[in-house]
Formats: sequence, C-alpha cells, structure tokens
Amino acid sequence: MAVAAGLTHKALIPIAGKPMISHVLDTLRATPAVGRIIVCIENPAVLSGILPADVETMPAAQGPSASVLAALRAHGTPLLVTTADNPLLRPAWVDAFLDGAGTADVAVGVATEEAIRRDVPNTARTFIRLSDLSFSGCNLFLFRTPVSIRVAEFWQRIEKERKRPLRMGWLLGPSVLLRFVTRRLDTTSLLARIRKLTGAQGKFVLMPDGRAAVDVDKPTDLELVRHIVDEAA
Repeated sequence: MAVAAGLTHKALIPIAGKPMISHVLDTLRATPAVGRIIVCIENPAVLSGILPADVETMPAAQGPSASVLAALRAHGTPLLVTTADNPLLRPAWVDAFLDGAGTADVAVGVATEEAIRRDVPNTARTFIRLSDLSFSGCNLFLFRTPVSIRVAEFWQRIEKERKRPLRMGWLLGPSVLLRFVTRRLDTTSLLARIRKLTGAQGKFVLMPDGRAAVDVDKPTDLELVRHIVDEAA
C-alpha cells in the first residue's frame, strides 16, 4: 500500500490531512493512562517532522514479536503495544482495554464478530472461531507483568512458523490443534494451554466497539477508515 501511495511506509499514508501514524499517536497522547510513548521503526528519519517532541523511537527488529521482545527487554513492563495502521483507535477504547485487562499478565484486545457486523457491517475481517467466541484482533496488546515476556518469546517461535500453519498449531500442542480444527477449542482451554507453556495468565478483552478491529491492511480498509474519520469530523 505504501508503494501504491508513493511512500516509503504505510504509516505515512494520509488520512484526513495527516499521516496515519499521527492519528494513533494523538490517541495515545490523549489517554491519561499512557505515559512514555516509543515508536519502533527501522529508520527514524522517515518520521522527521511528524513525531511530537515527547515521542521517542527505538530500532525495529526482525518481525513484530522480536520488536516487542526488544521493547520489553529495554523498557520493561507494563507495555502497551499497538500498530501504526490502527488510526481509528480512540482514548476511550484504550481505557476500556486497560481496565478490562484486570490482573492478567498479558491481555489481547478483540472484537466479537457480532460487534463488528453491528458497527462496521461493510468491512471484511478475518475471524478466529473458537467454540465459545468468534472474534477478530484489534491490534491492542498489554504485557502487564514481567512474566509476560515469556509470551513474547513464545510468540516469536510461532511467528517463525507463520507460513506453516500446522507447525504453528503444533507448537501449542496436538490436542489444542485438533480441538481448534474441529471447532471444539474454547477460550478457557486456549488460555490455560498458554499459561502452561509460558507461566503467564492471559485474557481476551472484548472491545466495546467493533470499529476497533478495523486496521488498514488493504485499499478497501483505507477507503472505509477515511469514510469513518470524515463522518466523525
């Protein structure tokens, strides 16, 4: 998408007159619970003149999980992670996510299929279907305690197998993979397995607005996001 727009990074694509990443930063800076903000990017010069003075940068690693792992090792916990292609993010959603995480070691923001179809009926999302929950991710992650670093390490192992889904599933265990394929895997069993593998208590936090699941992965997403932002202006 960056190439199509004649830019070096997707995060620079303009939405309502400013780069996509600026919308995300504005939201984080307007959320009282968020303190220090660090942008992970391989070349900070790309964001020259875009980043506010109080926003820092750090080098990107090879892949999202490695970058999160590097941030955890450098800056510790709690660490809230989101992405530059998440321009619809709102302070109220961040607050709801952080409140919903409770005492979990690690939390993931998700929107239910029902909420997405209600709030953005025209979007095409990829849904993960468990026996008790059908959802799409919202690019919101909280690594709340030091033990959560083990989840990032496990994530890195899974990410290395991203082009081999069966091997990815095998890392979680054959029984988990079988139950997922046969639609008998529920959230409780999945989180229990992750806790057994990492020692970390995880939690899925249901976001109150289905729009939280809309990031910019393809041209139709960009068109939808621009429409939503223009309507809200």
